[in-house]
Amino acid sequence: MRLLSLTLLSLTLLGLSAAAAEEINKGACTYKGHKLSGRVQIVEHFPDIKVKVVEHFPDLKVKLVEHFPNTCGQWQMVKSAPDLKVQFVEHFPDIKIKMVEHFPGVP
Repeated sequence: MRLLSLTLLSLTLLGLSAAAAEEINKGACTYKGHKLSGRVQIVEHFPDIKVKVVEHFPDLKVKLVEHFPNTCGQWQMVKSAPDLKVQFVEHFPDIKIKMVEHFPGVP
């Protein structure tokens, strides 16, 4: 019984490690195949990624722009035809972002 408990605990920890291993691809500026720049729509349900806004230790620095969101971390907020749909959450985000005025991208 104890061996079974230890085995289940080990498998659970391995699963959590694998989930945490999903990271931002710095070279392509993507997360799970989704580009982290471009036209972004805020949604309540069925997001491409879940984000949490933080002040310290972000995974991505985001700058809001009005036109040409071509660089990593540049987001243009839209109501239709988005490149990326995000949901803002407080718990269990896919990535953590920090809103910046200068130098967007992966830190």
